[in-house]
Amino acid sequence: MKLSKLITCGFVLAILFACDNNENISDETLIEVEAKAPSYIDLGSTTRSIRVKNSNTLLSKPKSPNAAQTYKVELLMAEYITAEGTGEMGNTVFFKNVGNKQLEGDFVPGLDLDGTTDISYYVDDNRPSADLAAADSHNAIDRAMSTWDDITCSDLGIFEVPYDGSDTGFIAAIFNPFVDEDLGGSFEYISDVMHGGWLQAAFFDLLTEEGDGSQFILGATFTIVFTDNNGDLIDLDKNGKFDVAWREVYYNDTFEWKDGSRFDVETIALHESGHGLSQAHFGTAFLSGGNEVLHFSPRAVMNAAYSGVQTSILQTDNAGHCSNWSSWPKN
Repeated sequence: MKLSKLITCGFVLAILFACDNNENISDETLIEVEAKAPSYIDLGSTTRSIRVKNSNTLLSKPKSPNAAQTYKVELLMAEYITAEGTGEMGNTVFFKNVGNKQLEGDFVPGLDLDGTTDISYYVDDNRPSADLAAADSHNAIDRAMSTWDDITCSDLGIFEVPYDGSDTGFIAAIFNPFVDEDLGGSFEYISDVMHGGWLQAAFFDLLTEEGDGSQFILGATFTIVFTDNNGDLIDLDKNGKFDVAWREVYYNDTFEWKDGSRFDVETIALHESGHGLSQAHFGTAFLSGGNEVLHFSPRAVMNAAYSGVQTSILQTDNAGHCSNWSSWPKN
């Protein structure tokens, strides 16, 4: 049975959005709720060598225009959003021991695997939702990417790599040995932000130490980074952030997905695409002592939990995006 049929807003929750975020609640009834610390899950070495055609970057040796270049990349972290009514808040998972787990990452001009400083994305229709036609979910993701592209402070030139039916998914391929089902996957670069489609419970269970992630994770964005030959993270521009190769987004098909209502593909795709474009979670969570409902201040696309349909960029989301991208590609 789909989880959305089991979840109601009447549950007593410590960490979720209110079913009605417009309630008037006095300050005296609100108790701040802290998010859990980021977790670390050991999958062993995730370092892989990839070959990318037509890609001469600051990490490669110049070759003829049609020659392929080899890069070393690995999975560093994942960020996920949670469903309302599950008693969990979105969090960050690290797959490489990075000490304080506070490193940030971003794309770097000159390390563009698609050969452009524009941001490319791909939608894999090989893994559709069980609830929606692939065309409907694909169109919803397109709308989400366009919403980020329309922000006027940046000029990302976001463009779509046409779907061609190829098997995709660096992360799916990494996770394959740890689950009983075949997730498919391929150790290849496809685009800067790759929407890998809908996967079943076993994939999302790997994202929590308790092995129960499929019960509350709606979607997750994974960051793949460049490494050197020793496996150390690369910070080529010396800005204190690791250098992102690309990011991959996956959606949890355990839940019941909709187009325009709960659980809305465009809303979650907008959130996950924000992670794909280097934004972290935002907003402080408060538990209402009077009616035991969680509220976020301020409400934003990048809040750590789903609160209903939200397909427009709010002020804090805009500010976060602009801080990352207003100077691109000169930063």
